[in-house]
Amino acid sequence: MDVTRDSSQRPDHLPKALPPALPERSASGSSPLAKVLRTSGPADSGPPTTPLTVLPGPSADPRDPLEAVEPAVRTVQPTPPPPVPVVDPFPVADPEAVLAGMPAAATSRRPPRADQALRERNAAGLPGWVALLALLLGTAAVLLVLVRDGVVPHWDALPDLRADAARASGRAEVTARSVAAVTAAGLLVVLALAGLLVNAGGETRVLTRWGRYRGTVRRTGLVWVNPLLRRRRVDVRLRHWRSEPAKVVDRTGTPIVVRLLIVWRVKDTARAVLAIADHESYLREQVQAVLTRTASILPCDSNAAPGPALRDGQWFADELTRALAAEVAPAGLEVYSAQPLALDYAPEVAESMRRRRLADLDAGLRTVLVDDAVEAAALAVRRLERATAHELDEAARSALMEHLLVAFVAPAGVAASVPPPAARAGRKEGRPA
Repeated sequence: MDVTRDSSQRPDHLPKALPPALPERSASGSSPLAKVLRTSGPADSGPPTTPLTVLPGPSADPRDPLEAVEPAVRTVQPTPPPPVPVVDPFPVADPEAVLAGMPAAATSRRPPRADQALRERNAAGLPGWVALLALLLGTAAVLLVLVRDGVVPHWDALPDLRADAARASGRAEVTARSVAAVTAAGLLVVLALAGLLVNAGGETRVLTRWGRYRGTVRRTGLVWVNPLLRRRRVDVRLRHWRSEPAKVVDRTGTPIVVRLLIVWRVKDTARAVLAIADHESYLREQVQAVLTRTASILPCDSNAAPGPALRDGQWFADELTRALAAEVAPAGLEVYSAQPLALDYAPEVAESMRRRRLADLDAGLRTVLVDDAVEAAALAVRRLERATAHELDEAARSALMEHLLVAFVAPAGVAASVPPPAARAGRKEGRPA
């Protein structure tokens, strides 16, 4: 901060800056201006600031310019420095060309999005009894017209229903009105028969016309639908699928073989039929992909290093179910559970991993045994000292501990000898025992 003073002018007309080397008012440096000068001196490496504007007060003492400057310092705030423009030292004519050559940022993969307009809805249809009634009525109308025209021979045991012209001539008398009536009744019979379908429990019919989705029939039993629509049967029952042994690798890169049991069903028949070519093949491929991705998160076993593993708990099954359900949801499938039936190492590494597991278990057991032996020996020494009321020295305590450890750890039937303390001391100093 630069503050100057002109001594030739009156105090009421103080200039706007004072010299930077102003004396402090007291030796202790308690003046506010002195504190400001110390904090904003040459040691300050921040950006340059604008000099403060001095506003002289009415009670300023002309003999001491600090009295006139301090109120201004306390009330006037410095103006923030203007932003420094950033200049690119290496200008590029076409930034898009540079971005195209740079590697893309890593993003998390998302499941595919399904067509939101393609959703299952109920198809228009009629109960089966309506079609059966129309079929009976049409058949009866055709028979009645044929009998009245004399096309059907008359039986004496039945009442005579023939028209007057057919009864008088004794032969068939077919008119245009009769042909039209028979044609209409025949069309009604054909439509009733062509539109009938039997929908068993756990099955649905997806209806399409010229490739456009027209609805799904979930009503069971005898149903009549538009005979001009194409029908595709879809099984919506709860189904399970036992996968073949799949070879994947765990987090450590060890090949493992996994078999899964998938419980699933078709939830949205429109997407299962029209969104993909074959929903069963799609499910099998997604199972393989999700299994490969999930198995690489954790190691198969955690014998060597403590921590979670694929064999521990229910995490593996829960993660498989969650990931697989998210992948197959756009295809209209619903996965209830994905559970591993078998989880083992591949045949080429199974024997070596078995030996490694046994070695880890043996090492862990030995560590536990040695720790227990050390604790038991220390406890025995403490009890001996307490029972004899005599505290052993360091050498005697060490020798007794070694004898007890050898007695605890040595196999049965093996006599192990412990060298005396003098021999151990000589061995440490390099002298022959």
